[in-house]
Amino acid sequence: MKSAIYIRPPTLADIENFLAAARASRALHRPWIYAPDTPAKFRTYLERMAPPANYPFLVCRRDTDALVGVINLGNVVRSMLQSGYLGYYAFVGHERQGLMGQGLQAVVRHAFTSLKLHRLEANIQPGNAASIALVSACGFKKEGYSPRYLKVGGRWRDHERWAIVVP
Repeated sequence: MKSAIYIRPPTLADIENFLAAARASRALHRPWIYAPDTPAKFRTYLERMAPPANYPFLVCRRDTDALVGVINLGNVVRSMLQSGYLGYYAFVGHERQGLMGQGLQAVVRHAFTSLKLHRLEANIQPGNAASIALVSACGFKKEGYSPRYLKVGGRWRDHERWAIVVP
């Protein structure tokens, strides 16, 4: 069965659609994530998410090319670790349809096969049940708890560590 989505890197040509989706999704995202929502923030995001340390992906609907969400593979470390960190968010209207699950599986496959990574980690705020359900359904295992791990929305927030390794 063909996937309902495809993944691709964002480009400057996506700015209008991305910003509209991010602005419409504020209520869905907060307090978990603060997506780029201005032209300057989007440009900074594109500059910061450059390979070989970072790999951004848009999850897009195959039938309409609509932006479903974002999956960022960041802080890639090579050498003996071969690891990276994932951050992601859906855009409103596409949540709870299994599309981000397909997108996450596609990014994991790409990371393990094309990028030859060994391990991926997602750090999730404990109250974000939808995000925890997503990684759990995609084969990630909970490894631990990190108090005051990441600063999100101006506050240090606790996170659970979820990871997956090459099978």
